[in-house]
Amino acid sequence: MPRGSSPTLRKRRLLSELRRLREEADLTIEEVGEKLECSASKISRIETGRVGVSPRDVRDMLDAYGADPATVDELVQLAREARRKAWWDEYGDIVPGRYVGFEADAESLRTYQGLMIPGLLQCESYTRALIREVLPEAGDSEIDRRVTLRRARQALLQEDDPLRLHAVVDEAALRRLVGGPEVAREQMTRLLEVGALPNVDLQIVPFSAGGHAGMDGPFVILSFPEQLDPDVVYIESTRSGVYLEQPTDVQRYAAMFDRLVVSAFDPDASNALITGVIRDL
Repeated sequence: MPRGSSPTLRKRRLLSELRRLREEADLTIEEVGEKLECSASKISRIETGRVGVSPRDVRDMLDAYGADPATVDELVQLAREARRKAWWDEYGDIVPGRYVGFEADAESLRTYQGLMIPGLLQCESYTRALIREVLPEAGDSEIDRRVTLRRARQALLQEDDPLRLHAVVDEAALRRLVGGPEVAREQMTRLLEVGALPNVDLQIVPFSAGGHAGMDGPFVILSFPEQLDPDVVYIESTRSGVYLEQPTDVQRYAAMFDRLVVSAFDPDASNALITGVIRDL
């Protein structure tokens, strides 16, 4: 699927345009609700993506905003495309589909992880061991589905037009023996293999760096090929996640990532550290 063509990103574009056109029409959410004879909360939930938006809703809202016919046709079509199913929808019960959609659409991804290996860089045995520790209630079938999804996501790194990944990982994630020494050795070998891809930059923040900018927690910055789609910051957690889209928030995390890059070993020195971990194991 071409970058930027998934329903996830199309919905984001649609909601951004609906919000922009409402503001250009100098209408509040409450006034739009009165015009359309619906609750203001419905308009708010549509604009924030908490509920789906139908082509009919889009047409009614744009009529209220006085949008020109060409804009109406374009956004109604966008609404139809945003409602289509994506391959990751079948995993919506175990992962945030919005994030997987953003990841699939992204041109590049910058990520920091302090306690575990980033998902796109994990080997299967590490993934299975990690899931068992983090989600002890997960049965074998759920673990299998999570592994299958992760494998599909990792394929983004080896497509004809691959995702560009810059990962900064704390040395603590390397030293933590998730699954035991054998799994750890397999995982370290996987890091060396994926890190050798031309579209992947892997840096390790060594213990010797002391305190650093990423100690507040893991995060991901996703960048897209079209200027219409500004960067998104995703802050990970076990059960849910937070998306930051305000330019000031994105700039703050981008600056944080830049400081992490400076604190970390360069890719060659990082590979040497990973090789040393394999030797220690």
